[in-house]
Amino acid sequence: MTRPFSWTGYAALLALGAALYLACRLFPADLPAWMPWEFHWPEFLATALTLAWFVRGLKILPKAEQPALWRKICFVAGVLSFYIVLQTHVDYYAQHMFFVHRAAHFVLHHLGAFLIALGMSGPLLYAGMPDFLKPLVDAKPVQRVIGFLQGPAIAPVLFVGLLYFWLIPAIHSYVMLDDDLYQVMNWTMAVNGVMFWALVLDSRAKPPARLSHLLRGLMILLIELPQMVLGAILSLSMTDYYPVYEICGRVLDMTALNDEHYGGLMIWLPGTLTSFAAMIVVLVTMRLNEEKAEHENPA
Repeated sequence: MTRPFSWTGYAALLALGAALYLACRLFPADLPAWMPWEFHWPEFLATALTLAWFVRGLKILPKAEQPALWRKICFVAGVLSFYIVLQTHVDYYAQHMFFVHRAAHFVLHHLGAFLIALGMSGPLLYAGMPDFLKPLVDAKPVQRVIGFLQGPAIAPVLFVGLLYFWLIPAIHSYVMLDDDLYQVMNWTMAVNGVMFWALVLDSRAKPPARLSHLLRGLMILLIELPQMVLGAILSLSMTDYYPVYEICGRVLDMTALNDEHYGGLMIWLPGTLTSFAAMIVVLVTMRLNEEKAEHENPA
């Protein structure tokens, strides 16, 4: 039996958001680096509600049905990493330095999303969210869309495709000069990253997991080479593909090519390491599920 929906806690979150909003509007130059550079309600509410539902789910869901402690820590760390790159002064540097922008998107599309998926805390969030939202999550159209986006033929193409699409020079320049499109870019990278890694890092065997361990490993290989190619092109190029950062003004003393090269390395090296880590997780998960099956069905 779930506990009644409490409006007091949500009112407190709204009050906190309003305070941050006013502080950013009235005293933008006086705020410390850990405060938002530009306050955005969607990012604040997504973080605050996710953590609120997570805590509420801890009180509602029986201990036996909760993920392990280390998974809970991974989940919270992943959510906080999203907030750090989107709602602190890191976002300011990401708008004025290409390599910081790539580091922020590495968090949104790889590291932070990886940690959230590794947290396996979906049941906690579902238990903690208000009852009136659960039918929306369970609705067949919503589940069909998620199932389509997480299909084995769609998920890796979408994962790599979004990375390439937002880095097409003409599109990237336009997006970096339009705040609304900039937010859309960040949201698509974050949501897609969580969906992809949740599919790959599922600790269960098929079924109930969507994919077999073999398909998960294949998907990791499919996304690896295109990322390495893109990273190598940008880190070795002698052409400045993103002059928009000259227009916006670089805030660090760095040449355009050095900025681009470091950004390419952010795609090439950390992205590759994340894929290696994912492959290790898949192999370990496969072995654990095999041992579990052998234990449940001896001979």
